[in-house]
Amino acid sequence: MKKYAVYKAATGYYYYEYYDTLESLLAECNSPLRFAIVEEQLPVVFDNRGGYRSFHPESEPGFQEIIESDKKYPLTLEQMFFKNDDGFLLGWISPDGDTYSCDFTGHAKCAVMLAEKFYPTALYPERTLGRKGWIKVIDSWDGVQRQHGQFVYSMSGKITNRQADKLFDLGLYDNPEVKQMLKDSEDFW
Repeated sequence: MKKYAVYKAATGYYYYEYYDTLESLLAECNSPLRFAIVEEQLPVVFDNRGGYRSFHPESEPGFQEIIESDKKYPLTLEQMFFKNDDGFLLGWISPDGDTYSCDFTGHAKCAVMLAEKFYPTALYPERTLGRKGWIKVIDSWDGVQRQHGQFVYSMSGKITNRQADKLFDLGLYDNPEVKQMLKDSEDFW
């Protein structure tokens, strides 16, 4: 079983591979950097981008616990992307109105896990979600605006009643694209 350091962020939990012995590092880690690590550096965590660092729990922002798992994902979808969280800002909304939170760069990874759970034969997760009626709430900041905003995207240009209710609850009813989707969805309902 592999070990993972689990951290908490505003949108969900995330994990890094954790190694506290050279034996486990050499046997389980796939990074070529594993050969550069000496025992004095242990324990270490490997991030999801190919880097690593020494691990010091007291100075790790958001650190929660060390877990062991042999699953493809050591955390569940709902742990990694909080479902129906009151603080939802960005992420995916199902046709039933359930939200899955992610940060501004997490939509693709969230889509992969959503597709694996709900549409296991899907080859293109984001496209599959779009075709199945999911909507995506993304950051609308273009680098020039003074503030970040939220943009709602629907592949079909339509939304369900439950999605409309959720968008109202989220305060996104006044977004121009939402107004257009509401208009375009009148016959759909």
